[in-house]
Amino acid sequence: MAQVSTHPRRRRAVGAALTGAVLAVAVGATACGSSSSSGTAPKTADPAAGGGKLTLVAYSTPQSAYDAIIPLWQKTAAGAGTSVAESYGASGDQSRAVEAGLPADVVNFATGSDMTRLVKAGLVSANWDTNTYKGIVTDSVVVFIVRTGNPKHIQTWADLTKPGVTVLTPNPITSGGARWNVLAAYGAQLELGKTPAEAQAYLKTLFQHVTVQDKSARQALTTFQNGQGDVLLDYESEAVFAQQHGVPISYVIPPQTILIQTPAAVTTETHNPSGAASFLNYLWSTPAQTVFAQHGFRPVVPSVAKAFAASFPQPQTLFTIKLFGGWSAANTTFFDPTKGIVIKVQQ
Repeated sequence: MAQVSTHPRRRRAVGAALTGAVLAVAVGATACGSSSSSGTAPKTADPAAGGGKLTLVAYSTPQSAYDAIIPLWQKTAAGAGTSVAESYGASGDQSRAVEAGLPADVVNFATGSDMTRLVKAGLVSANWDTNTYKGIVTDSVVVFIVRTGNPKHIQTWADLTKPGVTVLTPNPITSGGARWNVLAAYGAQLELGKTPAEAQAYLKTLFQHVTVQDKSARQALTTFQNGQGDVLLDYESEAVFAQQHGVPISYVIPPQTILIQTPAAVTTETHNPSGAASFLNYLWSTPAQTVFAQHGFRPVVPSVAKAFAASFPQPQTLFTIKLFGGWSAANTTFFDPTKGIVIKVQQ
């Protein structure tokens, strides 16, 4: 078990601000482009020198990292003069929006299932995950974000279901982060030696303690900062992001948790295939992976991961989506809208 209450403060690139007591992401019109909410046409800054255009559609959490990465890529020979429009939102919503026609050259989602949706729609190549990193640009883990000093003494999954403890987690229908939270909670019970029936019973009890289900992980963080809940299930990167911006929180890495792997790919509909491929490949460069690490994401490039090893404690027990047979099986078992476990435990 590892409890982390402080991290080195790293200032975020232009694009995020804390307004009063409310955490808000405010993206300025910088050279990297500007952002839009989920499902709307992305806004685009003027290109630097007549280059092409790209549209990045991503889940909400990595926006601060992209605020720094995009200008770095634009300083390379391949990225010079290229404008980048950005659209951020809940992962499931973003994936469905692209399927429905939202323009996208590069996509970055919270879960593999959101990418699979686009593969089935013919919008992402079936071999998107065949590179060295299997298409995964960052890793993370599910953590417990708690109030400063951890007044409710939250350390384990059992602590979340104690009398008087209120929990926040995003909505599994819209949020990829929420799906990771569900799988982390269920998988932790299996790792503790519980049966599937007991793990499902734990989920049912856990959701009885959940008071708010926002659309995305970022919205859930804002709700928590506004004073609701004793503990927020979230990405480790969101906890680091909050601490970097002076939000008074601590976070706990539970003894059993899941490895979050977030995929990215070029779409088949891109009008700038060379630029899109260049940008995607840049995400695995040392500079980009370093930026991700500085913003709380676990790097997937070994050399960068080694350099930041001290910043990312190794959980006592770390399992992966393979515990559930992969995303296809997990979606059927847990998130089927009529017979999935999540529907059953929330009824």
